[in-house]
Amino acid sequence: MSQHPPVPFAGTVRGAGAPAPAVPPSSAAPGPVPAAAAAPAHAADPAHAGAAVLAARGLTKTYGTTTALAGVDLTVRRGESVAIMGASGSGKTTLLHCLAGIVRPDGGDVRLATAAGDVVVSALNEAGRSRLRREQFGFVFQEGLLLPELTALENVAVALMLGGAARPAAEHAAAGWLHALGLAGMEHRRIGQLSGGQAQRVAIARAQVTGAPVTFADEPTGALDSATSAEVMDLLLGATTGTGRTLVVVTHDEGVAARCTRVVRLRDGRVVAEHAGGAR
Repeated sequence: MSQHPPVPFAGTVRGAGAPAPAVPPSSAAPGPVPAAAAAPAHAADPAHAGAAVLAARGLTKTYGTTTALAGVDLTVRRGESVAIMGASGSGKTTLLHCLAGIVRPDGGDVRLATAAGDVVVSALNEAGRSRLRREQFGFVFQEGLLLPELTALENVAVALMLGGAARPAAEHAAAGWLHALGLAGMEHRRIGQLSGGQAQRVAIARAQVTGAPVTFADEPTGALDSATSAEVMDLLLGATTGTGRTLVVVTHDEGVAARCTRVVRLRDGRVVAEHAGGAR
């Protein structure tokens, strides 16, 4: 069964008195997005995808009597975009949550390749996974999960501030991303003052401002009309694979999946098909 996860980068670390497992910091430096990432980008050619950045082996997960994952293997390579598709209840969101360290699988493991070596995501405690999400992963959800009491600028900057960045530096980097994503002049608007597409641009900026090498997106266009959906995917691909980063997308939308390098299809908690996307 689907459960709403906590906001990934803002999760409270429990057991603060105990040392958390070491998690290597992100190798990418935060800062304004390169100009190319603000423009529509093509997904990476599978033949030129980089080394594996995420590897899941034998993942299982149950909720009560419901089997969400039944032995899933998946490898995601650096610089590619992977769409995970399936009917409701197929296990696609649970798979994303396990890959991202939001929940622990009951069996199997997830490994993340970093500059400092491999990290077994599924073996980290809650504090370690919380830190990993802040430093290595970016997140874009269907409803954005933005903080309505904060401005667009503050929503983006807080991702850096939680990692220890000073507010002026965090806001400078946040402003650069918002400008590159077409939100110049809207930095001080609260989320309720933005359209759905504009709010998703804020979510993309928040996901990228830390320099996270992997971004997870769960139905990022699900609440948008077709034209706005296409615009958001242009920006999301440009900000991730367009700059050599990795994107994992859960979607029901065949059009969104066709924009990705690779499509993985789930049914009843198992991978039943995998093929190249249209990458257009």
